[in-house]
Order: sequence, then structure tokens, then C-alpha cells
Amino acid sequence: MLEPTLQTPGLDTGSAPLRRSGVPGAGPDALPDLLLMERARGGDERALEALIRRYSRRLFRVARSVLMDDERAEAAVLDAFLAAFAGLSRYESTGKFAAWLTRLVFNQARAMRVATRAPAAAPGGVSSAGEPVGAVTSAASEELRERHELEQAIASLPAVFRPVYVLRVVEGVSGIETAASLGLHATTVRTRLYRAHRRLAPDTAQRIRAATALLELPPHGAERIVSRALAQRPHASMLAISASSP
Repeated sequence: MLEPTLQTPGLDTGSAPLRRSGVPGAGPDALPDLLLMERARGGDERALEALIRRYSRRLFRVARSVLMDDERAEAAVLDAFLAAFAGLSRYESTGKFAAWLTRLVFNQARAMRVATRAPAAAPGGVSSAGEPVGAVTSAASEELRERHELEQAIASLPAVFRPVYVLRVVEGVSGIETAASLGLHATTVRTRLYRAHRRLAPDTAQRIRAATALLELPPHGAERIVSRALAQRPHASMLAISASSP
């Protein structure tokens, strides 16, 4: 999901409270990242929630591409949001906020993988939707099997290729933003994406590109992340005075 580029003409970016979301185009979901961040720095809970909901899926997909486990990926996303909220006063708007957030979750997921020294989840078992394969019948079962098969194809890629492939193909992020998100050179991103494609059967790669629900948050995962992140977030005063690096 690319960072929204919505513009709201005439919107005051000062301390005036946001209008009710019932007014078309005025709710937090319609605001650009930088304005939401300004509100979040002041402790606006609705702005924090809007940022979480906007980027939870993207961050989860990146974390899962590293950890290949739903529960640990969700924990990495929560930790990344908490680190981001604690570091909002230090964020410099020289790059895309989405890339900064993605870099946080990518680093957190890698740290978790090293700390646990656990092998990646083996193919089979549970899909990213949290349902045992074959537990659902009829058309839903066929859709689940298709998704599971494509996710396992992604899981079969070398760990070094997966985050690049997921951001570029599954999430549809540009090469430049992918490079910024993962701390890589743009040439490295292109090389890893090319090599990932070479490892997949052409038909499988085409099906992955056409799929719309791969590596999704488990049911109610976004709600858990929202509630826990808001409950554990730093107070507004902490957001304002924090000065160390995230």
C-alpha cells in the first residue's frame, strides 16, 4: 500500500481540533501522514489510530516475510508502532513516513528472528488467515487452498529475497521506497526481485501478482494491534520531549 497522497485544501495544521469524521473528507482516515503525525505528537488518539490502521497490513506483511509466523509478526508490528510513537518527535520529514515505519518493523522482525534462533515455519499447517488448511469447505476451501499454496511459494524463497518480493509484488511498493524501507540500494532491490522471480514458476508468479489477499493479518489482528498500541503508547509529554534515537 503506497502512502496516501490525499490533500485537504484549506485544512489548518495547527492545534485546532479535527472536525468530526462524519463530515466527508474531514476524518482522520482522510488526512495525510504528516498532519496525522502532528496531531499524534500532541497525543491525539484518533490520529494515532488512523496511522495504525493505515499501515498495519503493510507492516504485518513485511514482518511475516521475515519471521514466517503470524503471532510473532503481529508482535513485531506492535513493537514497531510503539517505537514509532516514542520517536515521533525525532522523525525528520525528509523521506516517506511509510518507509520509516517499514524500516522499524523490518529491523524489529530481524532482531526477533536472531533472538529466538527459531527456524522459519515449515510449509503446510496454518495459513496467514489463521485457519487450518482444509478446515473450510466448498468455494471458501478452494480459495483457502489457493492462498495457502501461493503463500508457501513465497515462503520457499530465500529469506534475503522475501521482504523485497513482498513489498514490490504483494504490497505494490515502488523500488525506491522498498530500498528506503529495507535499508538497501535500489540496484540491490532490483537484483533480489529478479532472482526471486527466477525461482518461481511463471504461472505461480502470475497468480501471486493477481492475488489480493496474501499474507493478510489474521482475523481481528488489526483490532488487537490498535487496542494494544494505544494502551501501551507513551504519554503526550513523552512524545514531545523524547530525544534519543529510536
